[in-house]
Formats: sequence, structure tokens, C-alpha cells
Amino acid sequence: QVQLVESGGGLVQAGGSLRLSCAASGRTFSTYAMGWFRQAPGKEREFVAAISWKSGGTTYYADSVKGRFTISRDNAKNTVYLQMNSLKPEDTAVYYCAARPWIATQVSEYNYWGQGTQVTVSS
Repeated sequence: QVQLVESGGGLVQAGGSLRLSCAASGRTFSTYAMGWFRQAPGKEREFVAAISWKSGGTTYYADSVKGRFTISRDNAKNTVYLQMNSLKPEDTAVYYCAARPWIATQVSEYNYWGQGTQVTVSS
């Protein structure tokens, strides 16, 4: 089992940057693919980015964040990151990290979830 705790959210102006972190417990972190998702008020949770179990491995991005966000992981620290640059007001949402054995992009495919961290981008 994996427990996930996100951090790094906050309030930032449009065009600014934030780096989210997701710390995982458990010895098997390095065997899990990790994903970032977000949910804005009144909207469904949506895929943002995912990375395979291997550091520097396969990554996927939603079209809306491609070129602005970067997902990475440090298996020695049991942590996955989401570097968010050129933030826009439409990026405002609660951001969640999630884990599953194989990389995927669908909410329903992920087994473990963190509690989320709020990101607010002001115009």
C-alpha cells in the first residue's frame, strides 16, 4: 500500500511558477507509476501528467499543460514533482497525485490518491 501527501500549492499570479511535491510512504514507491490530476470547482477531475516507475522514464501530459508543466520523480526520496511554469488562471484547481503499477492517464485506473493541494492563479 502507498500513502501520498501533496505539498507546494498556493496563490500565484498569472505567468508565475509553482512546484508541487508528492511524498510517498512505503518501500515499493519505485515500482509505481505516478500521476498528477486536478479538479476545479464544479468540474470533473482531469489528467495533468504521468510518469512511469523509472526516474527519467516515460511521461505523458495533457495537451493543456504540455510545454508548461514538467513531471519528474526522485525514487531515492520517494517523491514525485510537478513543476508548473507560465501558470494561467484556468490552471486553478486542487491538484492530486496518484499511484498505480503501470503508467496511465485515466482517473479510474489509479489505486492510491493523496488528499490534494490547492493551486490558485490570479489574473
